[in-house]
Amino acid sequence: MSQLPTTARVVIIGGGAVGTSALYHLALAGWTDCVLLERHELTAGSTWHAAGNVPIFSTDWAVMNMQRYSTRLYRELGARVDYPLNYHVTGSIRLAHSEARMQEFAHVRAMGDRQGLPIELLDVDEIKSRYPFIETHDLAGALYDPHDGDIDPAQLTQAFAKGARELGARIIRFCPVTGVRRENGRWVVEHEKGEIACDKVVNAAGYYAGRVGKWFEPFGGRPVPLAVMAHQYMLTDEIPQIEAWSRETGRKLPLLRDVDTSYYLRQEKHGYNLGPYERECRAHWCGDGDPMPEDFSFQLFSDDLDRLEPYIEDAMGRVPLLAETGINKVINGPIPYAPDGLPLIGPMPGVPDAFEACAFTFGIAQAGGAGKVLSEWVIHGRTEWDCWSVDPRRFTDYTDPDYCVDKAREVYGHEFAMHFPRHEWPAGRDRKLSPLHERIKNAGGQMGVYGGWERANWFAKPGDDLSEAATQTWSRHGPWEARIREEVEAVRSGTGLLDLPGFARFEIEGPGVADWLDGLIAGRLPKPGRLSLGYVCDARGHVRTEFSVLRHEGDLVTLIGAASAQWHDADLLRAALPDDGSITLTDRSREISTLVVCGPTSRAVLQGISDGDLSLPWLSHQEARVAGRPALLVRVCFAGELGWEIHAANAEMEAIYDALMEAGVRPFGMYALDTMRLEKGYGAWRREFSSDYSALESGLDRFVALGKPADFPGKAALAAQAEAGPIRRLVSLIVDAPESDAPASAPVWQGDRIVGEVTSGGYGYRVGAAIALAMVETADSAPGTALEIDIRGDRRPARVQDGICLWDPSNERIKA
Repeated sequence: MSQLPTTARVVIIGGGAVGTSALYHLALAGWTDCVLLERHELTAGSTWHAAGNVPIFSTDWAVMNMQRYSTRLYRELGARVDYPLNYHVTGSIRLAHSEARMQEFAHVRAMGDRQGLPIELLDVDEIKSRYPFIETHDLAGALYDPHDGDIDPAQLTQAFAKGARELGARIIRFCPVTGVRRENGRWVVEHEKGEIACDKVVNAAGYYAGRVGKWFEPFGGRPVPLAVMAHQYMLTDEIPQIEAWSRETGRKLPLLRDVDTSYYLRQEKHGYNLGPYERECRAHWCGDGDPMPEDFSFQLFSDDLDRLEPYIEDAMGRVPLLAETGINKVINGPIPYAPDGLPLIGPMPGVPDAFEACAFTFGIAQAGGAGKVLSEWVIHGRTEWDCWSVDPRRFTDYTDPDYCVDKAREVYGHEFAMHFPRHEWPAGRDRKLSPLHERIKNAGGQMGVYGGWERANWFAKPGDDLSEAATQTWSRHGPWEARIREEVEAVRSGTGLLDLPGFARFEIEGPGVADWLDGLIAGRLPKPGRLSLGYVCDARGHVRTEFSVLRHEGDLVTLIGAASAQWHDADLLRAALPDDGSITLTDRSREISTLVVCGPTSRAVLQGISDGDLSLPWLSHQEARVAGRPALLVRVCFAGELGWEIHAANAEMEAIYDALMEAGVRPFGMYALDTMRLEKGYGAWRREFSSDYSALESGLDRFVALGKPADFPGKAALAAQAEAGPIRRLVSLIVDAPESDAPASAPVWQGDRIVGEVTSGGYGYRVGAAIALAMVETADSAPGTALEIDIRGDRRPARVQDGICLWDPSNERIKA
């Protein structure tokens, strides 16, 4: 046996499909001094019992990108590393029982158009022609993905492993890791046969990831947000009709997914593999009475078919051949689930030089893309695609074990559910609450979750339909619409009040803080007593994050960001702080809440309850008392009207809120705010301001100071782009869309060419039109250009507007 390494550039903990893919992609990029440690044999966790389905379908842009990459890689991987791979590209048929489902499929097909994927929609007759054994009497249609299929998970893992080894990386099997520690700015990974000092470490431990994650908690980490679910699938005896069909056609049947009933049905040799996702699902290893075993390698749970009976019966009705055979084998194994069902790929929150690639519910389909994404994080500190939807930092301090289990059960039991724009999922609620939460609910607030925080989406009146069924629609029209219109009108003509808890809020203090921040953000710093927007870019000039920069007297700056960005921004800022400790960061996100008071009469309202100088100009801030309570008054308004944000300690908020309500203001919610920010052309983080786009492409020219002396990140790239001109631009579009709003990622067409994609869509009640913000090619961005947007299969006319701002473009109202 060769001597075990004692040093490495990267150590990966976990030898499943994802871990070996990460090792392979690191080695492929030239990082060959990397080691993978596996406690048992490769594939011993979830990989060995995985069904091996390889779909591309996803309503999430990053996940579709990863799965598209995987399918392309798998088609050539065997030849590339000279290893046999049983990869069957059979295509798949997803069945729709309703028009709503067909609209979802149409949107995914449109996303596929943008990614160059030949996804098709099928009518009922076409389903039968491609799958002769199916009953179609109750179907509305289907989606066909020609690149879908299945692969042998063990062979895939071994192919990655072989490729990595041949490039120079090391894999050490039967070598359980026992802990980690920090020494001299490096990691030391301790294992049963010794230890390895390394620069970076990756938790790719599958359903053991929570156990591995605990080792990092003393170094700034947190419990890994995941739960373990039991997933069962059944293999049947062989069926003569399937064997005859395959011999006649020379291929396998397309993989069938009945997503409205919730199962997949795949040809396995000459029989079937049936895998339901049942509503009455089961989580394992989630309490003191059900501890995780020390080692569960190559083991399964006991069969538990009773809860699958309705799905088996439905599948037999859908494909009667299934009823003519028996069950040959049942696989019931553990699958890790993050609270939203998407994996954790990227930096470990709060921990330097540590990364996660775990919590994969569809790890075989995503392993190829995940290895690419993880290797980019490790090597470059950024990814080619915006991958926020799978970034571990999207969850913060609300993901306790009960939350993780509740959300995992919800996601598993609704694995194929449609995610309607006005629907809120009920599990795991009320984890992060405003100090005004009960008041907001008592006022009719219909709550939504934003970065874990409960905020009012809209305010209902007696008689409004508040059923969950009312929200299960793609239509703009619903019980909320009249209320949003009223809320916008209150802001436009009177005074509106928005409770906005949860901003990411950091106080940065120390000598030289202004020079430090000037070297981080792309724009110029405001003067003391003023605020501005600040953007942090990567080396490409693409936007990493957005802050409101409030500069105080002396060496103190407050940075305020999106609630969902709290841990992301904390990591970004801490990594940029001087090593000498001269500048400090204090996270006050939990201590202070915010109220937005806005509208043409808002000054008069505040004059009655505040001692602040309300004549101070737009983009100023001041200490004041509101309703006798200390607060920070910030003259800024995301709704595009005269207004102030009131920032105060949680304990002061009830008195301030009560005084404002007594003054006659009208509460409004996040839906109204979103429509108003679209009218102003204000971008949102991870929508318009994304690492997919540069600051100049996103229309942030006025926040990029190429002439300032400081050499901020991305300055050279932005200077080159400014000279050459951006190849695409963010524009506002008025859309002929009477029924539904343009969804994010919908392609924008110019004739038979896709020229861009929608970043946000909604209806502007002040301008009386449907609006979309979209990133389009510069050649098609001129005002007046006629375009089309694919809104769930319906191409709607859209026209580029003269400027990004459609409401009060001169800002007369906001500066009044």
